Amino acid sequence: MSPAGNAAEDLAGELPTADFFDFESLLSVQEQRKLQEVREFLANEVAPYAKDWWDKAEFPLHILPKLGGLRLSTPTHRGYSNLFAGLVIAEMTRVDTSIATFFMVHHDLFVESLYEFGSKDQQDRYLDDASNLRATGAFALTEPEHGSDVAGGLQTTARRVLGDPSGSPDDGGEHWVLNGAKRWIGNGTFCDHMLVWALDEAELEAGRKVIRAFIVDGNLPGVARSKIENKIALRTVQNANITFTDVRIAEADRFAGINSFEDTNYLLRGSRLMVAWQAVGQQLAAFDVARQYALERLQFGRPLAKFQLIQQQLVDMLGNAVASMGMMARIAQLQEDAYVDAKGERHGGASMAQVALAKSYCSARMRETVAMGRSILGGNGIVTDYRMAKIFADAEAIYTYEGSFEINSLIVGRNVTGVSAIV
Repeated sequence: MSPAGNAAEDLAGELPTADFFDFESLLSVQEQRKLQEVREFLANEVAPYAKDWWDKAEFPLHILPKLGGLRLSTPTHRGYSNLFAGLVIAEMTRVDTSIATFFMVHHDLFVESLYEFGSKDQQDRYLDDASNLRATGAFALTEPEHGSDVAGGLQTTARRVLGDPSGSPDDGGEHWVLNGAKRWIGNGTFCDHMLVWALDEAELEAGRKVIRAFIVDGNLPGVARSKIENKIALRTVQNANITFTDVRIAEADRFAGINSFEDTNYLLRGSRLMVAWQAVGQQLAAFDVARQYALERLQFGRPLAKFQLIQQQLVDMLGNAVASMGMMARIAQLQEDAYVDAKGERHGGASMAQVALAKSYCSARMRETVAMGRSILGGNGIVTDYRMAKIFADAEAIYTYEGSFEINSLIVGRNVTGVSAIV
């Protein structure tokens, strides 16, 4: 870097952070220290290598023991606040969206499902290894022909088989036979286990749609996994096409606590919140990179940061990021009010419509923010050597997954009008 670049870096270190309204100060002292520990881990173990992982479309399995060592699996189950849990995802995304996505799929979907719907036996067998990343998980819901409409279009099926003498002695041979296909399954190429959603065949034949969910070992006979190639976003994430052909699953690995798509929605609401936090983190990253570049890059004999139009874009980027953080901080407050009564029924917390508004709004602001950031970098904004190209590309995945911008907007529209435009 040039002497001017070094001076710019020193100046940037003295400037306000992208957390311009200091939402981080709302955390407890313990949480602030833990967040700093996360930052140090990301700075040392992820930031120097994330570009190469992304360029090569390879996942760094070797970092999982250290990531597990942070003991951050489902933070709220470890006594941390919802705001802290969201800021962890934002900070991970700020450094590398793919690592944040891995963490979210594994912890906020697979591990969370064990906490919320797993039997004591299932928790005893799976939870400790999964929570500490000695085993990895995936969430297999989306199918080749059904994404946004998967609630009504689910085609994967499971048939219950009783008393097969060749079955496990532990369950008297009772098992399920799974058939179907899934697509876009994050961590799907290498995960040890996956939560697979299917329709109960017997119920379907009786004219009823009943959802079942299973813990499926990724190496069972009949499970075929292939990596989705040629992505332009989240290249480090190993998304998979998965097919199930007469896969036998023990009754002991069926989630007894899951019986309807309402249970699915509970998990998706939580992960959708985390994706909205990703939209925040993506904006923080874009602002960090754009401001640093504007301070370092000389054009017409002066830094880009001295040009009025560049300052306006940086201010707009910051405004989008702060507005998004403010919305997510309020959602975190609402989540703190959630509770489960003596009957096991859930109350309080953010509604699906509120979560949908957060995801749609924050992802829209994110798209604007990363576009301005890419513009500030000019031609350098389209090569991964200058982080912004990766930030810009990964934003497209955030805009689409866990409910596209359009679907989330229509969920809110249905809530505020009482009329559905989806079905």
